[in-house]
Amino acid sequence: MFTTPQEAEQAFYEALRQADLNLMMRVWSDDEEVVCIHPGGMRTIGHDAMQSAWQQIFANGPVTIHPIRPMIMTSVMNSIHVLIEQITVATAQGEKSAHCYTTNIFSKGPAGWKMILHHASHAPQDAGLFDLQDRPDTLH
Repeated sequence: MFTTPQEAEQAFYEALRQADLNLMMRVWSDDEEVVCIHPGGMRTIGHDAMQSAWQQIFANGPVTIHPIRPMIMTSVMNSIHVLIEQITVATAQGEKSAHCYTTNIFSKGPAGWKMILHHASHAPQDAGLFDLQDRPDTLH
């Protein structure tokens, strides 16, 4: 059971780093109203489809993703996390990196905090360094 949405999110990224399907599925809500959209990919809807999709992804091994620059909006029952993912992949030419803008949404239920949506889209390569629009220097 995840007692905070941040715990659930940490488990999500740990599941990716370890290619751990069991941990990944513990992060997701058991409801059929769950959605996952990867950059350039199709929408995956429903718990069984989610498990099948992650199983296919993990067949290629661990995924190195580091979440950075989170902006978190939490209410009593929901938490929305908007962040940048730094993705690193090994290629024949060496390690390559990419960035995604990501939204993770968590819902609180009887079993604690669970993910109900993960949506990632391509971001500019320098997004992690220069995307300062979400952190204004001056608050009004």
